Amino acid sequence: MGSATLSFTVTDADTAIAVGSGSLPVLGTPRLLAWCEAATCTAVEDDLLDGETSVGTRVEIEHLAATPVGGRVEVTARQVHVDGRLRRFAVAVRNVAPDGSPGKLVGSGEVTRVVVDAERFLSRLR
Repeated sequence: MGSATLSFTVTDADTAIAVGSGSLPVLGTPRLLAWCEAATCTAVEDDLLDGETSVGTRVEIEHLAATPVGGRVEVTARQVHVDGRLRRFAVAVRNVAPDGSPGKLVGSGEVTRVVVDAERFLSRLR
């Protein structure tokens, strides 16, 4: 089963203020979610055939702790369920300590993606 870990450093553009989800200069929940989805996309990438992509269909995320601007986080997505085209991932976001070791859990949850033929998917929108 696929997994991926991505690292990010929180910038002013990632804060709740910048993304419209609050008034504090800390990692905003919409950005946390976007990073979780990015990790799931990376985790499923090697399983895709030519012309395939995946689309997010369901998200359940808990944002448990604040991360300031300049803080580093690691986002891990681990595939936990496959049913045909459906892929379900457990996601975890942890602060990274100054020495590089994993720190406090910042967020966790589950992201569901479905593998689709990109061309066919887009043709339905026309």
